[in-house]
Amino acid sequence: MQKSKARRRLALKTSALGLAGTLALFVGSIAGLSAPAEASTTAAVADQTMTIPFNCASGAFEGTGTVQVRITMPDNVATGTTTVPIKWEFVTAKVKENLAAGSKIEVEADLDVTGVSAAGGTTGSDLVWDQEFNLTSAVTSGASAPIPAKTVNGALTTGATSVVAKPLTPGTAPSLDLIVTPSGVAAQTSTCTAQTPTPASLTTTIGGTGGGTGTQDIVTYRCTGPGTTDTQDVQIKVELTMPTTAKTNEQFFIGWKGTYVAGKELKAPTTGTLNAKIFPYATLTGITNLSSATGEGVTGTVTAGQIIPLPTTSVVNMKTTSANAGTATVKPGNVNFGSNAASGTDPAIRCEVQNASTLKTYTLTVSAGTGTTPTPTPTPTPTPSASAKPTRTVTATVTQTPVGGGNGKVTKTPKGAAETGGGGDMGPDGRMFVLTGSLVVLAAAAGGLVLRRRSVSRG
Repeated sequence: MQKSKARRRLALKTSALGLAGTLALFVGSIAGLSAPAEASTTAAVADQTMTIPFNCASGAFEGTGTVQVRITMPDNVATGTTTVPIKWEFVTAKVKENLAAGSKIEVEADLDVTGVSAAGGTTGSDLVWDQEFNLTSAVTSGASAPIPAKTVNGALTTGATSVVAKPLTPGTAPSLDLIVTPSGVAAQTSTCTAQTPTPASLTTTIGGTGGGTGTQDIVTYRCTGPGTTDTQDVQIKVELTMPTTAKTNEQFFIGWKGTYVAGKELKAPTTGTLNAKIFPYATLTGITNLSSATGEGVTGTVTAGQIIPLPTTSVVNMKTTSANAGTATVKPGNVNFGSNAASGTDPAIRCEVQNASTLKTYTLTVSAGTGTTPTPTPTPTPTPSASAKPTRTVTATVTQTPVGGGNGKVTKTPKGAAETGGGGDMGPDGRMFVLTGSLVVLAAAAGGLVLRRRSVSRG
């Protein structure tokens, strides 16, 4: 009798726990659904760099390739921005003679920069980085003088859609003077001329508002392939052509034409082969069940390690069909190159848009066509037999091991949507509630069985 009462009390307790477990499951589900994404779908603006070697005549820095400068600019800035930061820093600045501590160094440097107003009292498109400082310690012959980096915020000119920076006529026009005044000695000037830079120039594009009403026609891509570690930052000026007679249930075409931004071209892999195919895409919003268009074109000859040419003599037609009439907003989408499969479904190089919210939009109108969309025939509902027995449904909860072997590390990032993080690094979340609730519900079920068994035996 005592054992029977004990079992009943245990069963009642587990039933109560079952209610608590159900609540935990509910809370866990809400927590899991409402947890904020830790990564944005908009890629962060990346910096780009250009390295300029200089040959210097006379003075303390005399020599061939004794000075190297790195220029850094952002890939793009939002519409409404008034300045673009351009950084000038010395990678090396080797001296041919000893310089004593306290020696004064003056830097007079400039670049050919279009899209911003001139600074430092100069005229034309030159942007100036002038500074002077005293050495805090001696510099021995052959060593590099510690010249501080300097950033100039170039003021955007009215109506500018991009900012382009390059050296003043490489090999001819001097664009850097380094003036050294040792203590008690007359000033010595090293006149330096820029050589061929890598890349040839840098371009910062002026983007849109970020609200999907951009006007930028230069698309910034992050290209990956053939290997997962082979990445390139590429910019293509894209022009789309909308059809004027698009109708429902009839295939129509959106024209794609692209031109590389100088210095931001896509290069072919240095080894292996890459077939001369390009697969551009467009994104469409505003018409139900119409989200994309895709096409296939042929590039010029692809040479290993060289720039992959874009189609220049013809427009690539991107195909799509709409079952519904209406007006859609169209933007340039991803673009892929080469193919590891005849169908083009496995591209060798995948290029994903990085500035989607700033891009120029196009309007596509689809009118009602003469064709009709077939209506699916509904499947008849079977009439239950009088002798049919009720179906017993069993629901099982399966906990999937996270990618990465359950060690809390994500080894593969999802593509094409929000690249959310969190996971094992974020601490307890809704999944803990779900796990705990599941265990408690199982215990409650066992308690319920005990109660049922007792009731049957007493009956």
